[in-house]
Amino acid sequence: MGTGITAMGELLADLTACGTNEDGFPVFSAHPGGAPANFLAAAAADGTPAAMIGKVGADAFGRMLKEELRRRGVRVSGVIEDPDVFTTLAFVTVGPDGSREFSFARKPGADTCLRPEETDMSLIARSAVFHFGTLSLTDEPSASALKAAAAEAKRLGVAVSVDPNYRPALWPDGESARTAMEWALGQADIVKISGEELRFLRDAGPEEGAERLLNEGARLVFVTLGADGCFAANARASVRLPVPAGLKAADTTGAGDIFGGTAVSRFLKTGKKPEELEREELEDIARYANAAAALSVMRPGGMGSVPSPEEVAAVLRTGGRMR
Repeated sequence: MGTGITAMGELLADLTACGTNEDGFPVFSAHPGGAPANFLAAAAADGTPAAMIGKVGADAFGRMLKEELRRRGVRVSGVIEDPDVFTTLAFVTVGPDGSREFSFARKPGADTCLRPEETDMSLIARSAVFHFGTLSLTDEPSASALKAAAAEAKRLGVAVSVDPNYRPALWPDGESARTAMEWALGQADIVKISGEELRFLRDAGPEEGAERLLNEGARLVFVTLGADGCFAANARASVRLPVPAGLKAADTTGAGDIFGGTAVSRFLKTGKKPEELEREELEDIARYANAAAALSVMRPGGMGSVPSPEEVAAVLRTGGRMR
């Protein structure tokens, strides 16, 4: 088995509303994003080798996004630039509590156009974990490319990490989304799922929902609960942790991705299998990832809000209040 994490999926520009112009129309600020890319940026910040598989347009946004990932320590040899499609854009409006609403320029976006034969399987072979979300399953050929990559990870014995990442606007209906997400969960050794997604897919809260996912084949489950913190479980133990005190949310974009990338990175540092983690280890992983995600919501954007290890350590030392 290799080391580090390879993720596959969308690398895109988040255009976040940051005010209005003289006509009353929103003004947008561009930030690098895409759930798998945010996930990798968080893992790389924690010192874990990380590589991305995906597609961007041969355009300014595509080049900037690749360079930003590279600058953050993520290998981008698996990210293809395609001159025939535009880099995917996500328009994000943020509410007073930091909650977000998404609209996508993706008809098609470059991320949906990755073909199976363009997928660098050698990156998966050199990894300990292969991670993906479900947005690649909304369209072809990216759906076929992702399924081929997941099959290769399974064949090689690489642990599979899944984030359902439900975005209703990108699916024709809820049942199509549910079917794709159930396929994804069926591949998963590690699941990072939000409380809302767990209710959508299992009609259950974090404790019952995580137990069901473990009974169905997952080996480690992380449930992000927004302002209520997180829940983590494997076959040996479970823990529930609150959000660190004193950290005010400004923009929650990417917080779940940053939690997930940090958590999987911290898990890999244990050198154990997912089901072997003891309660103390599970709590340490969840507490660290919880702090990283809480710090991220204080800043705008996804990838750009990844905190440094020093910032996370400061929050853990002070119980949540930055000094």
